[in-house]
Amino acid sequence: MFLLSKDFVFDAAHRLEKYKGKCENLHGHTYRLRVTLIGLPDEEGMVMDFVELKRLVNEQVISLLDHNYLNQIIPQPTAENIARWVWNKLEPLVRNERRRLYEVTVWETVDSFVTYRGSNDERCAESEG
Repeated sequence: MFLLSKDFVFDAAHRLEKYKGKCENLHGHTYRLRVTLIGLPDEEGMVMDFVELKRLVNEQVISLLDHNYLNQIIPQPTAENIARWVWNKLEPLVRNERRRLYEVTVWETVDSFVTYRGSNDERCAESEG
């Protein structure tokens, strides 16, 4: 199996309405997004063409989030909720018999990020608690 990743950057504003602290005020970030697929190469030797992955992510995610107010798109747009939203947009579009979405990572700052690997992880976390 191979892991294939591509990084993206977008700027957006948000406010965390259910949070008590300075992040409940309107503010912005330069977000970094990493989309990672897992799979086997095709007859051309690729899990997925980087050009195709870039086109797909730009059309389905970046074009909607970049220079936008995230609260109008994603309820309570924490890094966690942004990662889940991106996963839900991309997962059915990249999955085929050879590959699937492996994880989505969202950096809110240079050193603060969250990684999401789909709803199976949520069930695992609930059973551990």
